[in-house]
Amino acid sequence: MHDDDLNHAPDNPPDGEPLLTIGAFAHRARLSPKALRLYDRLGLLDPARVDEATGYRWYRADQVERARLVALLRQLDMPLALIGDVVGLPGTDAAQAVADHWAEVDARRARQAALAAHLRDRLSGRRPTMFEIKTCDIPEQTVLAERRHLVADELPRWIPAAVDRLIRAAAECGGVAGIPFVVYHAEVTPDSDGPAEACVPVADARAAEKWMAANSRGGVAVRVEPAQRLAYTRITKAQVAHPQILSAFDAVEDHIAREGLTVAGPCREVYFAEDWDAASPTDEVCDIAFPVSSRRR
Repeated sequence: MHDDDLNHAPDNPPDGEPLLTIGAFAHRARLSPKALRLYDRLGLLDPARVDEATGYRWYRADQVERARLVALLRQLDMPLALIGDVVGLPGTDAAQAVADHWAEVDARRARQAALAAHLRDRLSGRRPTMFEIKTCDIPEQTVLAERRHLVADELPRWIPAAVDRLIRAAAECGGVAGIPFVVYHAEVTPDSDGPAEACVPVADARAAEKWMAANSRGGVAVRVEPAQRLAYTRITKAQVAHPQILSAFDAVEDHIAREGLTVAGPCREVYFAEDWDAASPTDEVCDIAFPVSSRRR
């Protein structure tokens, strides 16, 4: 017999403290027995006792509040692991955890709304923001580079940290000799993990090789970035955010196609702002660039 047969389940287990059957507990918690079995299976609300022979479940009366809390947290679409953490926290800590979760939900919805607006404009052929496209020639340069496989949400934390690590290392390589940039060797999205490569030009190639020999680290390399022509557009700090930045990439690619040029290498973001934190949303801080060639591939 299984505890689905609620009408025939004994009121209490044969020994121990008085407990509630799953039916009585479900009624008191204002939940269904099906929901309680689900919470048990998910590890969110264990019965006080389960009879191994019959499968009967019993609950303590003091588990009612936890059962109701689990039900409410699931209505927030809170991840199961986080629900398990929240129900075990003291009241004020649990309240803060709920507030933090909802702040993340609000931020995610704001990003999704911005992406939906971008997609509407893209699919309808509208270009609400005009971008000025220019070209420039970049000489050959030696760079310290840190390459990582990561998804889009990890970029805002990784880029400044990686650039900072490389700038500190550049002090042993003759100093920084150019503007830091990030190269995208493949798509970085919520589903695609690149890789992306943070690069800092250095002044002394030989010193950089010696530094690498003495400080071998996974993911960091010294390489030569070839001389190349870039097609680029300059964007503000506000436009660096996703998905606004996608419009800038699209604008540069459209310009390359209209001019009969060919993309000759992976796209990049060139971070020329001297003080990122001090920059306002309307300050220009970054170039979106593609290496280009006049020859068809």
